Amino acid sequence: QTAVADTSVRNYLVLIGEIGILPALFGGIVIPHAVYRELTHGGTPAPVREWIVTPPAWLSSAPAPTDSAPDLFSLDDGEREVVALASRLGNALVLMDDRAGVIVARSRGLRATGTLGLLDLAAERRLLDVEAAMVRLSRTSFRIDQRVAASIVQRHGRA
Repeated sequence: QTAVADTSVRNYLVLIGEIGILPALFGGIVIPHAVYRELTHGGTPAPVREWIVTPPAWLSSAPAPTDSAPDLFSLDDGEREVVALASRLGNALVLMDDRAGVIVARSRGLRATGTLGLLDLAAERRLLDVEAAMVRLSRTSFRIDQRVAASIVQRHGRA
């Protein structure tokens, strides 16, 4: 299954050393051009900018279709392009942490999950030590819901 990813999910997976779960979970990841620009922006954490310089074979970039629907107005460029591209691709999964973007994606009939959902799925498939991943995630700027994180760790424990 193809997944269309926003900036934050890849940022945090790179920062916690778990970016390898993406190709293990999905056939490929597509990012729209606006997300690529966000990943290379000077304000992006250095490890993420260094990672995107030589993107892996499983990551591709594609132009997003123009979509001026009112539901996209409140989203930033990356989120808007992720939703528009996923809508065009049809059965694509949206990878996004922004709550407003997830709501718009789901209102369009798209499936969406974020960083915690990906860590949960990867733990279910025994692709990582979820407790260690949550500790590393808590050391970043990710706004983690401690109850959700604890629930995921309790459900899966150590891999």
